Amino acid sequence: MHAMSVRFIVIGVIILTFLLLDWYVYQGVKALVLSSSDATRKWVGIAYWGVTVVSMLMLLSFLLIGPQNLGTTARSFIIIFVFSNLFFKLTFTIVLLLEDISRLVRWLYALVANPAPSGEGTAIPRSQFIAALGMTLGAIPFVSMVYGVLVGAHDYKVRRVKIALKNLPKSFEGFKILQLSDIHSGSFTNPALVQKGIDMAIAQKADVIFFTGDLVNNVADEVGEYQKMFSKLTAPMGVYSVLGNHDYGDYVEWPTASAKRDNLDKLIGIHKKMGWDILMNEHRILKRGEDKIAVLGIENWGAKGRFPKYGKMKEAVKDLEPVSVKLLLSHDPSHWDAQVIPEYGDVDVMFAGHTHGMQFGVEVAGIKWSPVKYMYEQWGGLYQKGKQYLYVNRGFGYIGFPGRIGMPPEITVVELVRG
Repeated sequence: MHAMSVRFIVIGVIILTFLLLDWYVYQGVKALVLSSSDATRKWVGIAYWGVTVVSMLMLLSFLLIGPQNLGTTARSFIIIFVFSNLFFKLTFTIVLLLEDISRLVRWLYALVANPAPSGEGTAIPRSQFIAALGMTLGAIPFVSMVYGVLVGAHDYKVRRVKIALKNLPKSFEGFKILQLSDIHSGSFTNPALVQKGIDMAIAQKADVIFFTGDLVNNVADEVGEYQKMFSKLTAPMGVYSVLGNHDYGDYVEWPTASAKRDNLDKLIGIHKKMGWDILMNEHRILKRGEDKIAVLGIENWGAKGRFPKYGKMKEAVKDLEPVSVKLLLSHDPSHWDAQVIPEYGDVDVMFAGHTHGMQFGVEVAGIKWSPVKYMYEQWGGLYQKGKQYLYVNRGFGYIGFPGRIGMPPEITVVELVRG
């Protein structure tokens, strides 16, 4: 079957599924206004189906035109509108479905036992109560998504961590590392809010800055005006960066292979123009007095799904002089378990990003959870196995959903101490 035909069939199935969902939820909405006037019921119906039509048109434009061909603002607005509407109705549907199943069970029981009627004379009919409950619960994800976009997307948090290394040279005691990851500049729409995060990072006065990949979503030009802003990030011992999976342009169609390569070369050039020392399977030596530590940086290397393995650790450690401590910048945290631990036991700390904490989760009162944990064992924060450490930054920016819920954008400050 022709690829275009398959695409339209898939789009048709998606639209039909959404319409069936809307029809089912509408039955609950009607129950809520059952005792209202005819005019009220009429306008509720118009409003409900009006939102549905707008949502469908937005979804069609997203699917037919393609997200990469929509402007950042338009793409973000569509995602917010469609998905907040969808999550509201999915939650509502779950409540209604549970009630319908309950009704079916009671009806089947009545056929056998013929029990006396119950629930008569209540202040509100059961159907209306269930609909109201569904509406209330459905509003929770809707409000959360709106908050995540308007506030959570740029609610930057500084996370401070100390890592004790027995082999840390004395002159590097208290060495302060600032880590940023997953900027995704192509998703930003408000430079002033981004500047707030950059100012917070600068205020940490770190000795060195690490950036662990995904400067853009797909193409180098997305950096745009943010290039000048991020070039303000400086540190006494330099800014070191690596590439993430999104930086290679693997998720868009290019007219030629050379066009794709030119885009990558342009992005690498942007790193350099910003004063970032981009490590392409290389290492650098940091010195304090007579003491030395090494910073290794590799291209993206992922052990999950179809993420590419461009990174070459053998090249990164080639001709590396003896040093007390090795710090590795590698975008994907799955690299740690898959290659670093079994083959490179002398890497003391690896710095990664990639997961974003799925931009959704709970980290409060000792609870740490995000759906991304079911794909990545190490998805946010500090991890240790034996003498080796991994820190996974939850990301500075966002992609897909233009916000964050319970998983704020992160600025990490890691202090190395002698342990």
